[in-house]
Amino acid sequence: MNQIAIVDYGVGNLKSVSNAFRYLGVPTCITSEGAELERADAIILPGVGAFPNAAEKLRASGLDRVVLEQGRKKPVLGICLGMQLLLETSMELSMCTGLGAVQGVVDRISTTLKLPHIGWNTLSFHGDSPLFQGLEDGVSVYFVHSFSAQDTPKEQVVATTEYGTDVIAAVQNGNFFGCQFHPEKSGDVGLFMLKNFAALA
Repeated sequence: MNQIAIVDYGVGNLKSVSNAFRYLGVPTCITSEGAELERADAIILPGVGAFPNAAEKLRASGLDRVVLEQGRKKPVLGICLGMQLLLETSMELSMCTGLGAVQGVVDRISTTLKLPHIGWNTLSFHGDSPLFQGLEDGVSVYFVHSFSAQDTPKEQVVATTEYGTDVIAAVQNGNFFGCQFHPEKSGDVGLFMLKNFAALA
């Protein structure tokens, strides 16, 4: 069976992601080794915390280059901060550079509602991403964030949500996928998405 590598670069919710795939019967490895990412059939880039610290740790590990290289050959899914790291730049705390696998900038959500945006919210799908195959508009997923992707071309936006304003909830560019929400914390709907991702491997 295909194995999915979960990137360990010091800032990730690794166990919950691994446990979700284990529930689905999909083998995973949590690794900080580039060779493991090369051997894997798909890659998960998790992340918790602030963009600048995460970007620095990812670059210091050298795994940024490996993730980009492997994404030319196999599916890569960024989750929450992991999705944000796929973008070009971030304005969180200070301007810093992401991986550039998806176009756009990470910035604070412009809303009158309370931040961080925490809790369940519905998705509107755009295009025909294999990540959401078999799901209908209006399914609910779990968010925890104050920053989001912005200025991303519409052809790379595959889901949005509404939080006092339209918020980009998921992106896709080639083999690179990103979910601002946490599929591993989103019940059966999130597990369905992770199963779809595993099927791409």
